[in-house]
Amino acid sequence: MSDRSARLQALQNALKERILILDGGMGTMIQSYRLEEHDYRGTRFADWPSDVKGNNDLLLLSRPDVIAAIEKAYLDAGADILETNTFNATQISQADYGMESLVYELNVE
Repeated sequence: MSDRSARLQALQNALKERILILDGGMGTMIQSYRLEEHDYRGTRFADWPSDVKGNNDLLLLSRPDVIAAIEKAYLDAGADILETNTFNATQISQADYGMESLVYELNVE
């Protein structure tokens, strides 16, 4: 059985036993950090030619510590399932920041 198949089977078994809890709103939790432009940029995007504040998906690359802390908080609160922080990780949304080339990396890597 592949790793993916094993995970899906574990999920199906858990669903048969109880109600599973999904994490909450990622955007709301990110806002609670009151991040500024330099937080969104990190070192990798320090010289990016346009503003990136508000590009919450970019935090996967520039501030993975923030995303990890949020996910840990949801797990600590009892979440069974964590969603990805990729709500706007599309070429259309990332075009607002000139970051269309990062879409694959945001979604897969």
